[in-house]
Amino acid sequence: MNFQLTEEQLAVQAAARDFAQSELWAGVIERDEHQKFPAEQVKKMGELGFLGMMVSPEYGGGGMDTVSYVLAMEEISKVDASCSVIMSVNNSLVCWGLEKYGTEEQKQKYLTKLTTGEMIGAFALSEPEAGSDATSQSTTAEDMGDYYLLNGTKNWITNGSTASVYLVIAQTDPGKKHRGINALIVERDSPGFVVGPKENKLGIRGSDTHSLMFTDVKVPKENRIGEDGFGFKFAMQVLAGGRIGIAAQALGIASGAYELSVKYSKERKAFGVPISQHQAIQFKLADMATNIDAARLLCLQAAHDKDAGLDYAKSGAMAKLFASKTAMDTAVEAVQVHGGYGFVKEFHVERMMRDAKITQIYEGTSEIQKIVISREILK
Repeated sequence: MNFQLTEEQLAVQAAARDFAQSELWAGVIERDEHQKFPAEQVKKMGELGFLGMMVSPEYGGGGMDTVSYVLAMEEISKVDASCSVIMSVNNSLVCWGLEKYGTEEQKQKYLTKLTTGEMIGAFALSEPEAGSDATSQSTTAEDMGDYYLLNGTKNWITNGSTASVYLVIAQTDPGKKHRGINALIVERDSPGFVVGPKENKLGIRGSDTHSLMFTDVKVPKENRIGEDGFGFKFAMQVLAGGRIGIAAQALGIASGAYELSVKYSKERKAFGVPISQHQAIQFKLADMATNIDAARLLCLQAAHDKDAGLDYAKSGAMAKLFASKTAMDTAVEAVQVHGGYGFVKEFHVERMMRDAKITQIYEGTSEIQKIVISREILK
């Protein structure tokens, strides 16, 4: 693995950093407090190419590698994890899945608009009783000949109310278990499709998370992704790549909290000197920096494996497992470094601590990542 970033990768990193600092920072506390979707900022992300980074230019994407995507995700997540999860879902779960497994007609109809932000995508797998378990789908897609009749409920869907296109995982043939699952493209204005109320969340409050309800929704057969029964494999492949994006998000939250802590420790004085000169603070900063560097290397390793065409199931799960723990641990320590100021909104780290927790939950909990890793080890 080459540890030296290319000029192109450094340019992407710098562009993402500039966008985050100039466009996201100013209103991030207000958006969090009022659960305000960053519509204007997401539109600019589309214009700058951050919503379809890895998609071929043939379909309007940036044609970038996964390493560049990780670098951009980290920079944006340092400032606003709500914006970065919107970006992650659109890139990792929706655009990548459609480009990799969709038909040419599907790519021309949907992917070309998803890459530019003209459309936003959502990935609908989780259910009230299923979580990230793609084998336990209660949502059904009954084969009616020319179309599927979709019925069921999906929970915890990012971009739930703002998406135009939803990739929905549903059971067509229960007798075949996971081999009877399909992935369907569902449009927002489909009759019988209802978006539920917005969830009032602990963190990433700027992103819109909703339940989705399907009642006799007709989905044309040409909107199925892959062959009949391909849905389970599709979900597993998409989630494996999604873990890299969420690992990068966790890395960014940790980096942002750390950088604020370093800055504050140089400014805040106690006992006549900046608190950065106290060994207790120095130890905290040293642990933060070490864990963040380790998390970054794991993220880049997973991105490298994906770009090289290698199996990235283990490296992606490791990156997600370690980076999410690092995000949580670092954010908690950042609040401690800030003392009482860390407990108020204007210093940002309390928001980062709340945002960090979700990285240990979505795209599979830490326990699920350990199962994935152990399975790969024991093959």
